[in-house]
Amino acid sequence: MRALPVDDARMPSDRTPPERYVNLPDARLRFGDRVDRLGAYLWASDPAADAAVESLAPGPAAHALIGRALEGERAQVPDALGALIEGARAVPPWVEWERVERGGRFFLRTGILGGLVLGARALIYGYASPAGNKPLVLSGRLREAAAPRLHETSRFVQAVVRSGGMRPSAAGWKITLRVRLMHAQVRRMILTSGRWDAARLGLPINQHDMVATTLLFSVVTLGGLRMLGVHVSPRESDDFMHLWRWVAHTIGVDPQLVPTTEDEGQRLGELIAATQGPPDEDSRALTAALLEHGVAHPELKQRELSRRTLGAARAICRHLLGEAMAESLGVPRTRERFLLPAAIATVRALERARRRSSRLEQRMVVAGDRYWDSVLEKGLVYATTDFAMPASLGGTVASPSRVQPAE
Repeated sequence: MRALPVDDARMPSDRTPPERYVNLPDARLRFGDRVDRLGAYLWASDPAADAAVESLAPGPAAHALIGRALEGERAQVPDALGALIEGARAVPPWVEWERVERGGRFFLRTGILGGLVLGARALIYGYASPAGNKPLVLSGRLREAAAPRLHETSRFVQAVVRSGGMRPSAAGWKITLRVRLMHAQVRRMILTSGRWDAARLGLPINQHDMVATTLLFSVVTLGGLRMLGVHVSPRESDDFMHLWRWVAHTIGVDPQLVPTTEDEGQRLGELIAATQGPPDEDSRALTAALLEHGVAHPELKQRELSRRTLGAARAICRHLLGEAMAESLGVPRTRERFLLPAAIATVRALERARRRSSRLEQRMVVAGDRYWDSVLEKGLVYATTDFAMPASLGGTVASPSRVQPAE
């Protein structure tokens, strides 16, 4: 098979940054040469996953072969795929399973609040990146794919945070590797499609954007939970970051990029935000599709529920994003915003009670686990082959925003 036109994960630091990397003089005043060191990763891919995808024959058989390989079979498994999976089984010495477990337990106890933050803040922060959202746009229909995409993301998160989920061969670990291979396949298709402007965008699903995505599930999620009234202790923050550091390692993010603490992640997020342009039309289309996905649910009961709660979803989203970003993404202001202070006060009261009662905390963890079960059960109507290797590209991208060019 023809080799992909991708670069090794350790790109030379003097590579000219793509046009998407903007506001560089101001960013360098704040962050120094970190700007240029991070910018090099816009040209970096995931060579091990790229090689594994290149070794697979296209078509449905690849999904089944990956499944057998993840179960430990060796027969007919290409060397590159086997090497990727065996490499992922090697757990680094820094991984502490007790902390990984506590990080997942923390998220489970947040229950529906964790789900709200995932859908109304974390994912939408990713959509706001006018360059980082382009592989998602090119990989399929924006509005029609919103619900299936949310279902797959929910399943990924649930599998990762459940007890033992990220142990090698466990469900979360397997899904994480499937997502890694799916990303490599999308990268391969985009690069060979002739529809990608590398000078403007860098590589699709590059290391810069991969670490930015892990920040959505870790740092951005922690911030959103606090905004809804959840108390996050220093140990809970550290444990949650430790969990997502291991997920990032498994999904192929360069270890030199991954933050180890929330403070480190926050600073990295500020650097990323300072060097990306404002949300574009694709950002607004993706956001609207996510917030409104339920109004087109195949079941009448769910459609009616979604219509009744759409105003509340938009109000929560505006609160979690902040007024400036919400305006730039076209999220309408609704009257339900006046109910948020009382709701957040209720969460804070419950959190005070939980901190005094280990029994209540355990009940919240169990309830949170059931909540995620119910989310996935409702989303089964959208399920296809879970985390299957895509066979084609279906989207088009908006014209680039006019932003300050890289210097």
